[in-house]
Amino acid sequence: MMSVNDLNYAAATAAEERANSWRHWIGFVTALIDAGAVFGIVTLASVAYHLQAYGHVGNHMVTFELASMIAAIFVFTNLLRARYQIANYLSTKGQIASAFTVWNITMVAFIAIVFMAKIVDHYSRAVVIATYLAGIPLISLARSGVVRTISMASKTGLITSERVFLIGREQDVMSFVSRHQPWNIGFVIIDVAFLRDAQSRRINDPAAALAADLATAVARCRQMQPDAVFIAMPWADQDTIDACVDAFMNLPVAIHLTPEKIMDRFDNPHIVRIGSLASLRLTRPALSSFEIAAKRVFDVVAASAILVLTLPLLLAIAALIRLDSPGPVLFLQRRYGFNQKAFRIFKFRTMTTTDDGDVIRQATRNDPRITRIGRFLRRYNLDELPQLLNVIAGQMSLVGPRPHALAHDHEFQRKIARYARRHNVKPGITGWAQVNGLRGETDTEDKMARRIAFDHWYIDNWSFWLDLAILARTILSARSYRNAV
Repeated sequence: MMSVNDLNYAAATAAEERANSWRHWIGFVTALIDAGAVFGIVTLASVAYHLQAYGHVGNHMVTFELASMIAAIFVFTNLLRARYQIANYLSTKGQIASAFTVWNITMVAFIAIVFMAKIVDHYSRAVVIATYLAGIPLISLARSGVVRTISMASKTGLITSERVFLIGREQDVMSFVSRHQPWNIGFVIIDVAFLRDAQSRRINDPAAALAADLATAVARCRQMQPDAVFIAMPWADQDTIDACVDAFMNLPVAIHLTPEKIMDRFDNPHIVRIGSLASLRLTRPALSSFEIAAKRVFDVVAASAILVLTLPLLLAIAALIRLDSPGPVLFLQRRYGFNQKAFRIFKFRTMTTTDDGDVIRQATRNDPRITRIGRFLRRYNLDELPQLLNVIAGQMSLVGPRPHALAHDHEFQRKIARYARRHNVKPGITGWAQVNGLRGETDTEDKMARRIAFDHWYIDNWSFWLDLAILARTILSARSYRNAV
């Protein structure tokens, strides 16, 4: 007769099998959702446009062709980028940026295809434009919904991303499990094999004991049929790791080496191979050489255009400053730029003082040192416009972490961990922190730490599109004008 334990085990096994079977369909289901979302967006854009412009829903076949083509390109692009794997849907980080990138590639590819096929006039340009604009938020919402659903399902055990067999010494295995909690990313630990510690147990023949432990572990692993074996060992214990790898190489499983604690500090450590040399890259420069060049070209062109267009405004502000209070029109102050290289920043003078020493008192709300015209300029960020000259000179970028006075840099570098990392890119006239309302006085360490966290996020997530979004929000978003002093 079957016992209660047997029933519980059978139920658990059945649940695991159902969860395990679901993961094989994740790629197909997510591709189908993407295709359906794109098909729906194109159809809605076409119907809405034709109803508005002509009073009818348009040609059904043309709409169907257009929707099918764009959906197919979108899914194919995701396939090429290996997006339809369950591992890509277990975290929300970077999902919207990835979807936006693929959506742009899709529309460019579509335009290229219809141009080469000489069927440009077959599809309404207005519908194509409406589809692209509507797709930007809707594709992101669809992707976000799918990711949240799969992530939640993996955490609750409805979907298994990986069936894992753990092996290592007990303290190392437990350290790995407690640090990473693998069940939160859909891992199911089907079995654990502990290796005996030769020193603590005073084993006479450590090699023979290790061989015996591994033989037992391999037999259990073969029976359990996991997807992967994770070896939880300090990387310095090379001999034991080699023995584990050799033992499990004969099984049809993926073999992983659990990460050292140092890797927990970094979001994207990466194996890099250069010739015969392979290394674990913990960080990389914030921008690649190509990205630096592209950002620089955009900075020079855009800053020059803005400078020419705003020249009458700049002259008017200069005249108002001279009329409002005695002193120079421009205020120059030392700031740190890329790689902590000092430069002098240009600003319209907004205060009666022009401090640039080792001790600088920050401007505060209702500061009596701020002039009448200065208060208006600071409120609407107009005092920053002369920094277009710093951008053209290559000392700054249009977008980046805002530079602080050297005296404040030195102070906060002592108080805030990794503060100086914000100098890994050029400082900007505007930045991610500023468009999120983090402007003005930093009278507490917490305020500055929060601002630095936003700067670090910008560095880690930089893209050309993010820069454009920040520039747009600098002008259009009310939050960009908050907390000015």
